[in-house]
Parts: sequence; structure tokens; C-alpha cells
Amino acid sequence: MSNVFLTERNIINVLRQSAGTSLMAVGMLFVILTRGIDLSVGSIAALGSVLSAILIEQYGTGLSVAGALLAGATCGLISGLLIALLKLPPFVTTLAMMTVARGLSLIVSTGKPIQMGDAGALVTAFGSGSIAGIPFPVVLMAIVFLIAGVVLNYTRFGRLVKAIGSNVEAVRLSGIPVAFYTTAVYVISGVLAAAAGIVSSSRTGIGSANIGVGAELDAIAAVVIGGASLMGGRGGAFNTFIGVIVLGIIANMMNLARVPGYHQQVFMGCIIVGAMLLQYASNWFRK
Repeated sequence: MSNVFLTERNIINVLRQSAGTSLMAVGMLFVILTRGIDLSVGSIAALGSVLSAILIEQYGTGLSVAGALLAGATCGLISGLLIALLKLPPFVTTLAMMTVARGLSLIVSTGKPIQMGDAGALVTAFGSGSIAGIPFPVVLMAIVFLIAGVVLNYTRFGRLVKAIGSNVEAVRLSGIPVAFYTTAVYVISGVLAAAAGIVSSSRTGIGSANIGVGAELDAIAAVVIGGASLMGGRGGAFNTFIGVIVLGIIANMMNLARVPGYHQQVFMGCIIVGAMLLQYASNWFRK
């Protein structure tokens, strides 16, 4: 395993495979910073994958990608409005959206993989192409993390998102439209989840309703491993990037060691619990 793990080809493969998770993790970071959670990202990724594959045959690459991203934004908007305006619990709301989005992807695809064909040549070229040896999905991942870092650290939007997670009542009493910012982070999460589905399809040339099963846990794990607090208000893009890479490396090592998939799921679950326990211990010592 050691002879393969440190090769340039394997390192690039880890980064390429982490691209989809990274997009969902960035969206999850924004949501968690407001003391929320989004369990629908994996299902929205599947919906984005299926829609892009279906629409590309009739409307071309640009409109198919736009349509898939719009669907993701709509799912996020619905979840955000239910949470922000009706005060529904984020866990229950996004769990329901997870079921709806997965169901829609199965209905639209009739439960079968959808081949993009020649019309999807540009999308598949993105999935397999590279710049100076760096795969396009990895470049996209870097750009998204860079933008997220700038937004969270240097813009009013980012500061208010963190403030809402730290003390929502203080922000509300300051006259800030909390509902708008709360809804916005779920829209961001939905768009990035749909984009993750498109990126996944670009690697295979196939849109599938089975994409993203369990991906929400990977996204949450990456954010938590990166040090973000599930109680909101604390977390950063760079740390989340580190969390994504750590998860990618662990998954890659288990694959190289031929660890069965079911065992990997148990191990990943233990990682999430372990990260949360470390976070709890850190908060306890800080107090």
C-alpha cells in the first residue's frame, strides 16, 4: 500500500475524488455556522446529476448545468424558508427534503442510469481534463474554497452568518433580517450540492439517482474534523478543506488496504463521533 499511496497519480486521484465532497462540505459549513444542518445535500447531488444528464441532450451544456443548479437552489430555498419563517427544526426539514429530492431523482430517471452521450462531451471533458496536470474538478474545488474563505472572512455576509450562529437574538435585535441570511445559506448549500452531482457525473458521463448516498455524513464529518462547531458561529473554509483532505486520505488508504465498504462506513461513523468528542473536550477545557 505504501508504494502506491505516495505516488503522484494516487495523490491526484485523492484530490479528484474529494472534489464532490468538498463542494457539499462548503455548503454544509455555511449552514452549520448558523447552527443548522442540511441532510439533503446527497439527494440534491443526485437530482443535479440526473437533471444535467437529461437536459443536456435537448438544451446543451450551459442550460443543462444552469437547470440542475436552479433545481438545487430551489430545494435549498424551500428548506431555508421553512426553517427561517416557520421555525421548523433544520434536522426534520432537511430530512424531508432529502427524501423528496431523492424521490424526484428516481422519478425523473425512472430509476435507471442516464448516459450523457455525445451531447455531454464538454461535461465529461471537464471531468477527465486537467490544467498543468491538475484535474479540472480539483481546480473548481480550490476556487470554491477560496471564494468561501473570502466571503466568510472579509464580507458582511460572512460575518453575519457567523454572528447568527453565535447569538441569533443579538443579531435579530440589531435589526438584521435573520430569515434572509438563514435562507441564503441553505440556497448556497443546495447549489453546491447540485454542482457536486454534476461534477460526479462529469467523471463517469452518467447521471444517476444513486449518486450521493450517505454524502451528507461525509460533508458533516469534513466540517466537524475541520474544527467547526455544530453549535454554530465557529468554523472556516481552510479548516474544512483540511477536513475534506483528511477524509479523502483515510478513504483512499482503506481502499488500498482493501477494507470492505461496510467496514468503511462504520469507521467513518466513528470518526464523526470522535471528532465531536474532541470538540466537546476542547470546549470543556476552554471553559
